[in-house]
Amino acid sequence: MHRYDVTVTTGASPETVWKLLVDASSWPLWSKVDSLDTARSAGLDPGGDAVGAVRAFRTGRTVTGERLTEKVEGRVLAYEDAFNSSMRNYHARIELTPAAGGSGTVIHWYGEYETSRLLGWFMPRYLRKFMRGMAEGLARYAEEHSIDADGHRPS
Repeated sequence: MHRYDVTVTTGASPETVWKLLVDASSWPLWSKVDSLDTARSAGLDPGGDAVGAVRAFRTGRTVTGERLTEKVEGRVLAYEDAFNSSMRNYHARIELTPAAGGSGTVIHWYGEYETSRLLGWFMPRYLRKFMRGMAEGLARYAEEHSIDADGHRPS
């Protein structure tokens, strides 16, 4: 079993980060995925995808699907592979906690998976780097597009 574990902090509120996470259509705006493949997705909701939704993301020529398995409003989003040609038994979890001092959000994104022996030498290093880029992209985009509880951009 291989693992990755990434933690980043953003100045954006947990609410802003959460809204981006639960809206699959926003992922290409802030992440390393190129597009959301709506034809291969199921149960998408622009107001926030529910447990059971399958999100298909295209990166280059590869399309991977992930099924949401847990959603704790504003705090936890977990998923597993629905279809993925290079990984098996993939489970990931994204946990959001308020940053120390109450300003910002700690994003903890971690997962585990199995892969073929052939990919076993390459995939762990690649996926750690890829997922760090995902978390950092989320943190940066959330800061740039942050809004307060009244719907205004903080000054």
